[in-house]
Amino acid sequence: MRARAGSIPYLLAGAFHRLGFEEWGDPDAPAVVCVHGLTRNGRDFDALASVLAGSYRVICPDLPGRGLSGWLTDPMLYQAQHYVTALAHLLAWVGRDVAWVGTSLGGICGMVIAATEGSPINRLVLNDVGPFIPAAALGRIRDYMVASGDSPMMSRFPDLEAIERHLRLVHAPFGPMSDAQWAEMARNSARALPDGRFTMHYDPRIAEPLRGHAPADVDMWTLWGRIRVPRMVIRGEASDILLPETFARMEASGALAFEVPVTGHAPPLLDPLQIEAIRAFLGG
Repeated sequence: MRARAGSIPYLLAGAFHRLGFEEWGDPDAPAVVCVHGLTRNGRDFDALASVLAGSYRVICPDLPGRGLSGWLTDPMLYQAQHYVTALAHLLAWVGRDVAWVGTSLGGICGMVIAATEGSPINRLVLNDVGPFIPAAALGRIRDYMVASGDSPMMSRFPDLEAIERHLRLVHAPFGPMSDAQWAEMARNSARALPDGRFTMHYDPRIAEPLRGHAPADVDMWTLWGRIRVPRMVIRGEASDILLPETFARMEASGALAFEVPVTGHAPPLLDPLQIEAIRAFLGG
């Protein structure tokens, strides 16, 4: 089964922008929205979507500045509250209840929306993110993002193999992946340039809001307490974003817990066991 590309307009900061997505499955089937992490795009969910598409309409958007979505003129708009605005437009376009699968940043957006009165989210899967994020982990992400935005190497890769080598290094915490999976991730992460070289498939200015700010712990437990739908949380056993104590507290509050061994931040949701766990939860 192949995906269908589409886009919707959304209004942000006095202008309309374009949010791109890929859609799988029967348009009349129950809907699942899958939202990626900070530097990734909706193609991360190809393996999951291809399995779910037999029973669901699966919509995998690219957050603003990534993949098929338009870049924002003002880079300071690349912040979670504005991603929520764009995704709220997508949910209005879908026009029905949805299940939500969110990795990292995509999970944060899902928590915010699921905690909102009248939210259409009816089931929530969080991949390696929770209501508490430690400052040290946010500092690591900030330092990587700012360094990447300033690096000439990041703007010009000679070929896809160079992008794959880069991804194997920076995404080593994703855990065990086959050579074919790394090669596919490289293809899905790359944007071809007119001179025949490649760059990453996102606006390098997404790092701008992170500059010059000392990270602080993020505490969203009050938000978590307002979420009333069934919840599943996935954790890489070595994750520095979703700490063991946070994971345990989420489970104690009623979330279904699933831990992925030999993995950090964040499980790539490519393994059949991970996919089957999500499928079973959505169908429960």
